[in-house]
Amino acid sequence: MKKKQSYDFYLILATTVVLFCISIICVYSMFYFKLAQVNEMQPVAKLAYMNQMNQFISPFLIALIMLMCICVPKRLLPTVWLNRFSLGILVLAGVVTWLQGIKIALLVILVLAMVLQFIVLIMALAGNERLNFEKKGYWVRVGSSAMHLGLILFVLDLFLHKNQDLHLPIFWLTTISTVVGMIGCFYAEGVVGLFKGKR
Repeated sequence: MKKKQSYDFYLILATTVVLFCISIICVYSMFYFKLAQVNEMQPVAKLAYMNQMNQFISPFLIALIMLMCICVPKRLLPTVWLNRFSLGILVLAGVVTWLQGIKIALLVILVLAMVLQFIVLIMALAGNERLNFEKKGYWVRVGSSAMHLGLILFVLDLFLHKNQDLHLPIFWLTTISTVVGMIGCFYAEGVVGLFKGKR
């Protein structure tokens, strides 16, 4: 039990650090874009700026995707099998990178994480007790699953931002999943208790 808690703690800590770094880069790039008037520069200069920002953020997106591919199956698998699954993911990433490049490899891993997280969400909604959650409670499990799905969809949206047909649906799915997740984690138990108290 102690090992599992430390495993969760380090995963949460690592994810928080990576998300913080991504946030700093995003905020910096937005302010720099405005203050340096990048939008008024020549197309070549604008493209160079965008490529530079993409290079800065790419390692953190890669780290975030790999962390999600560990966090998601953690709900389904015991620690021993989780380590094996993580190793399998790394091998798969290496093979796809060799065949198709790093971007396709990350996209494959991201889609795999999304499918697994969707399965976790369905199982949580069904009240399956086999899922490995640190906290008990139906709504906490559903909320946590929905928030994780929203995070994966957010990263997927970053990957597919050039595809305008997919951007808007993924954006709204991300928003809905995240909001439902926040309600499930922080407010649903109180709302349920309120309705029970009125009966």
